[in-house]
Amino acid sequence: MDASLRRSRVRRTVPIVTAVVAISGLLGGCSQSGSAAPREPSSPSAPTSRSSGSVTDSLQSDYQRVIKNVLPSVVQIDASNSLGSGIVYDGQGHVVTNAHVVGNGRTFKVWASGSSSAITARLVAAYPEQDLAVIKLDSVPSGLKPAGFGDSAKVEMGQIVLAMGSPLGLSSSVTQGIVSATGRTVSEGQGGGGTGATIANMVQTSAAINPGNSGGALVNLDSEVIGIPTLAATDPDMGGSAAPGIGFAIPVSMVRTVADQIIKSGKVTDSGRAALGITGRTVVDSGYQPAGVAIVDAKADGAAAKAGLKPGDIVVKAGGTDITTITSLTEALAAHKPGQKIEVTYLRDGARKTAEVTLGEV
Repeated sequence: MDASLRRSRVRRTVPIVTAVVAISGLLGGCSQSGSAAPREPSSPSAPTSRSSGSVTDSLQSDYQRVIKNVLPSVVQIDASNSLGSGIVYDGQGHVVTNAHVVGNGRTFKVWASGSSSAITARLVAAYPEQDLAVIKLDSVPSGLKPAGFGDSAKVEMGQIVLAMGSPLGLSSSVTQGIVSATGRTVSEGQGGGGTGATIANMVQTSAAINPGNSGGALVNLDSEVIGIPTLAATDPDMGGSAAPGIGFAIPVSMVRTVADQIIKSGKVTDSGRAALGITGRTVVDSGYQPAGVAIVDAKADGAAAKAGLKPGDIVVKAGGTDITTITSLTEALAAHKPGQKIEVTYLRDGARKTAEVTLGEV
């Protein structure tokens, strides 16, 4: 299941219509704009206690406390042709969100929690390679509350989490679930507004992620943001409909790394992403099945060229992972860091060869 999810099953959604709201959107992406200003948010509801026991009462109190602490730091973003969510990053009015939420936009309307009017914001920079972006409010409203951020190293399976955002344009909405897994490598599709990014170390969660949640907050019971909800899985066997309870959030470590660089320099200066330094294309075998990545171009100062690989070579294994497509190569590299050495197996004139490659950086 994991491999198929990484390769093809995680993509943004087909239109959704419910009996209550009729906003079509992209699952785990931003909702298509078509509504007026966001509805005035109602008070978030917490799970109903079915027991008078102290454990149930305590958990319900935890939920309510986290919602009260974090929801004021989650905003709705109107990108003119789509709706998404964002997190207040600092007291200067920087808001971090997904790159696919901002798309090609440069200016946006931002609705803070409980606000009845929008604030104009402008793009600082987007980094589609990790599906992250930072925008900045033109004016900082009184009482704007930056979110608190957690530690990715402390995120574990089974932890209770809340997802906060504006699914289907319903601002200040909260869903709950657990951390289902960590360390997932997931590839976005490029269709429907996706960036085509391959993102490593994502947090898998059972908390519902719907169109408009993207860019919002995945929060633990310590009121710390541990990730940005970005994608939900779809099931191709069910016509591309949502696969319930399988969503993915970009880990907070990557969020902070990218956001800090964008705020400081206006761009990402150190991606931390490993690269071979090649341009490649997927090749097929005699049965028309993907069978490797042919090197079309290898940068003279790139990792592959330095290790002796050249145009015409076909990469079939990298770091112990079989390579059949460009996507599988990208996913294999996502598990490594620049400067690491890996063994690359390739075909040259029909002969199988190996080379030790010191990885470069994207």
